[in-house]
Amino acid sequence: MIITWDSTYLPFLTLFFLLTNKLSFINTKTLITYPQNMDTERMFTLSQVAQHKSKQDCWIIIHGRVIDVTKFLEEHPGGEEVLIESAGKDATKEFEDIGHSKAAKNYILKYQIGYLQGYKIQDDDDDNLFTDSYKEPMKAKEIEAFVIKQNSKPKHLVFVEYFVPFLAAAFFLYYRYLNGALQL
Repeated sequence: MIITWDSTYLPFLTLFFLLTNKLSFINTKTLITYPQNMDTERMFTLSQVAQHKSKQDCWIIIHGRVIDVTKFLEEHPGGEEVLIESAGKDATKEFEDIGHSKAAKNYILKYQIGYLQGYKIQDDDDDNLFTDSYKEPMKAKEIEAFVIKQNSKPKHLVFVEYFVPFLAAAFFLYYRYLNGALQL
């Protein structure tokens, strides 16, 4: 498969590969949108979050933020089982142990529905990479690269692939036509 792109798409492709490590289609608009109507004062207790631990209703807590990952279960690169295991409880340690990228950490804000009651969010903490405001992605520098065509076929194979079967079909039909004409 040959993948070509314009340098303007490079930041989105880089972000996509960092998040998923696989080839599939993703709408780049979802990467940069954050919840518009989330009530920043909405607070949940640990017991309220603990009630949401099924595949149909899955909430987790990361850095004091309550995140509804129900719609993200099937998209999660590590599989839905990982999220379901951490459902209904604080998954900050597990989340940080994996070593998610800064982009992945900011991506989950899309699913944030509130905060854990009693948890103090520190804005000056460098380890906490969550931000409530969106920052423009850096513009990628234009680079030159060689493109290697993976499935390049010699030109004579096109003849073999298309013309020979066509010639065989034409010969077969001609043969049937002659046999049909001789029997009458």
